[in-house]
Amino acid sequence: MSYNMRIKAKAKNGETEVKALMDHPMETGNHKDAKTGEKIPAHFIKELTCEHNGKNVMTAYLSSGVSKNPYVAFTFKGGAKDDSVKMSWTDSNGETNTSEVKIS
Repeated sequence: MSYNMRIKAKAKNGETEVKALMDHPMETGNHKDAKTGEKIPAHFIKELTCEHNGKNVMTAYLSSGVSKNPYVAFTFKGGAKDDSVKMSWTDSNGETNTSEVKIS
């Protein structure tokens, strides 16, 4: 399955603000299918990382308690216009997604 990840990164006053919106069902495993009545298996992002020019600046460990299509925002020290910011995630099914942007 293909998932979209939209990232914005903006440098200001020696810090870079990163905002990301990820398309993902983030299923808890506690819901039932309305038609079949069977449990929908858990399927959620487990690990989210962010790199600035190849160096890790953030790692988050998520769980099934995070809502569908998660949004994250954070800042890190450093970063300049046109530097690279890459975000990657791995989910409970072993699927991965990576997206990269230039800092504005």
